[in-house]
Amino acid sequence: MSQPIIKVEELSKAYQIGQIGTGTISQDLERFFITKVLGKEDPFLKIGQTNDRSKKGDSNIVWSLQDINFEVNQGDAVGIIGKNGAGKSTLLKLLSRVTSPTTGQIKVRGRIASLLEVGTGFHPELTGRENIYLNGSILGMRKKEIARKLDEIIDFSGVERYIDTPVKRYSSGMYVRLAFAVAAHLESEILIVDEVLAVGDAEFQKKCLGKMGDISKGEGRTVLFVSHNMAAVKTLCNRGVVLENGTLGFKGDVNESVDYYLNNGVNFKESRIFENNGCKPANGIRSVEVLSKLQMLNHSEPIKIQINFSEIKSKCIVGIAVLNSSKAKIFTTVNPIDENTKSIVCEIPANLLLKGNYSFDIATFTVDNVSEYLNDVCPIQIVDFDNDFQIYTGNVGDVKIDCQWYEN
Repeated sequence: MSQPIIKVEELSKAYQIGQIGTGTISQDLERFFITKVLGKEDPFLKIGQTNDRSKKGDSNIVWSLQDINFEVNQGDAVGIIGKNGAGKSTLLKLLSRVTSPTTGQIKVRGRIASLLEVGTGFHPELTGRENIYLNGSILGMRKKEIARKLDEIIDFSGVERYIDTPVKRYSSGMYVRLAFAVAAHLESEILIVDEVLAVGDAEFQKKCLGKMGDISKGEGRTVLFVSHNMAAVKTLCNRGVVLENGTLGFKGDVNESVDYYLNNGVNFKESRIFENNGCKPANGIRSVEVLSKLQMLNHSEPIKIQINFSEIKSKCIVGIAVLNSSKAKIFTTVNPIDENTKSIVCEIPANLLLKGNYSFDIATFTVDNVSEYLNDVCPIQIVDFDNDFQIYTGNVGDVKIDCQWYEN
């Protein structure tokens, strides 16, 4: 079994907020003597609090990261996900050696190319061409190695016309195009990319994701990728790390990681009944319920969704959109209902939805407008108890369609 290319052990990072230092010279001297001379734990960090930005704290020491442990193998593409302020960028800065940890250690085998924010590692007064050589030198590459990749980098970046212009005159989009091209093409063993790609246009983002896929799957290099785009994370990565207020919430398969992040804290059994307390008096939805006695639904059984109405005064259409774990609509079904309808059941066929987490958008429509719209209600979890077709379909997509097959 090969050694992990990145090993993070008991990693923590504390920050002082509100001021620099501990407040007084005597406290600074005390901290220096205890930690540097006596080699003991910093006493001021013992009162540090978890990094929850939404709550007021009592301490001016916060743990941006606390007790993080995980390993990354060569060739893995790891998606690091979490809410804003969870510690994702801090973790990447520690891995890139931009800053040092408060406690714990990071073991890395190989060179790291990082793209943490627009302009990282670029000198604004130098041209794009000169910055390519500068970045390559920082990574420890020889001038001949950089020159061999130069044309490929310039072509990928799409800024050839301005390659001999100082980068301080670049737009943020041009900046990130060149920065990514440099980081991706210079021969480092590990590529670290923060959500800086969001600056680029849709075409370039697609191009970058394709390149990172080639790096990981084709070249066997390691990619660490931070993004709030769950579809991009699931497409590119095979492993996931979920951070919650500076702590490690989950690590494992990327699909399981994304599901954990999107559905964290959901009790699937209790959430299958939705009471619409604010429903409208006419053509309003009073409640929605997924009819099942089991906490997890089996793919080989139909899914029954019962919709109860407060009052139907005119003919209308009721519609259900099924959402996957990324909250993207995967299909919609509609049905007309008459006046005075009190309840209706929609049955989704068995063996249609693959295993995973789903929820529903439910609405009633009249000719004139939307009477009622419920967004992302009744989360459910579907599992594969029988294991019959999953070995063929794997985890590709959300639905399985029984099409007609015949010899021609």
